[in-house]
Order: sequence, then structure tokens, then C-alpha cells
Amino acid sequence: MTVTDEINHRFVPLDYVERPPNEMTTRAAAFYTLMRRRRTVRDFSDRPIPDGVIEHALLTAGSAPSGAHRQPWHFVAVTDPAKKAAIREAAEKEERAFYGKRASKEWLEALEPLGTDPDKPFLTTAPVLIAVFLRRFTFVPETAGEPARRLKNYYTAESVGIATGLLIAALHNAGLATLTHTPSPMGFLNDLLGRGRDERAYVLVVAGFPASDARVPDLKRYTLDELATFE
Repeated sequence: MTVTDEINHRFVPLDYVERPPNEMTTRAAAFYTLMRRRRTVRDFSDRPIPDGVIEHALLTAGSAPSGAHRQPWHFVAVTDPAKKAAIREAAEKEERAFYGKRASKEWLEALEPLGTDPDKPFLTTAPVLIAVFLRRFTFVPETAGEPARRLKNYYTAESVGIATGLLIAALHNAGLATLTHTPSPMGFLNDLLGRGRDERAYVLVVAGFPASDARVPDLKRYTLDELATFE
């Protein structure tokens, strides 16, 4: 066993804080109250985001569990106006193809209540775009006595999906609005953001303050009885 393996397999005490039952219930209910106000927003303000908010949200996303602890994600936070404009141009090109010929009639009918279309002004209006990439492999650099290695990552889609969920929750908790954008295909993000082909663009998270006149569809979420079964 190498020194690297000994470090990787070391165990440490769990940093856990147990709470009284009544506090657990209160905290669970308060978090639900917070998160039920989360909505996908398409009307953003260009107001700047306070320093540290995005950084801490990304660290929260990086705390997600992952297959074999390979942490198969990489986040690119884009604030440069020129890069945001390039992303919007490429995304709208794919969206026009989607709405014009790729999407089935049934799919378009499902989207109609949401009021979506090929135009994506939020990609240039919102102050931050966070491109989430899925990493298929982990690259371990050469060390003394050990050659460089390429390790396969496991349960990548599940791991990156959990991390993205934590990212969205962290941004909402901080007081920001978000939108998850998934133009297909998204290979243009690799090109525009300089990511290798061993990574796959997973989702584009738009983050910022909502516009003062922002409106959202009047949607209903499943009740507990509809979304869960207790056996």
C-alpha cells in the first residue's frame, strides 16, 4: 500500500451535531417553508451578487456524496459579458433547432404552459451562469515513484445530479433566484469554456436576483400523499 492509499483510506471521527426531537421537526418544517418558495425564474435583474455568495454555494455543491468519492463534477462560474453573450448565441441556435424540428408535438404541448421559447435573454441579463460539467474520469498527476493515472468515475450522473440540487438549494437559501437550462446538445459549452472532451456539460444554472416584475406560471406541486409512500 502506498502513502497515497494510506491517506485516502484513513478514517476520522464523524463531525455530527445531534439535535433535540422538537428542534429537528422545527428545522425540517422551516427548511420546507424556505424551499417551497423556490421557483424557476426566467426574468432576471442584472444586479450584482454580493461577494462570497457564489463561492459558498459552489462549496456546498461540492459537499455532495459521490460514487467512490471521485467527486465527478466541475463548475465554471461565468460573469464575463462577452462569454455570456457567446453562450446565449450558441444556446439559442440549439433552441431554435429544438423548437423548429427536434421536439415532438407532445413535448411542445408539455412546455406550452411554461411559456418557454427559443429566446433566452436571461443568459445575458443574469449576473452569473454556472456551467456544471460531469467528469467521466479523475486524473491523478505523477508523484514520486508513481506514474500519472486516469481513474474511472462511478455513478457520475447520480453524483452530479445531487451536487446540482445542493447548488440550487444553496443559491435559493442565500436569496437568489435560479433557472436550470439544458439546451441539447450542449457541447458548445466545452468549446466556449475550454473544457476537455472527457467532461460532459450537464446543466447550466442561471443565478441572480429576479426582476422586479418577474412572473412565474401558476403551478401546483404534488402533495405528500402524491409524492411519497410510507411502508
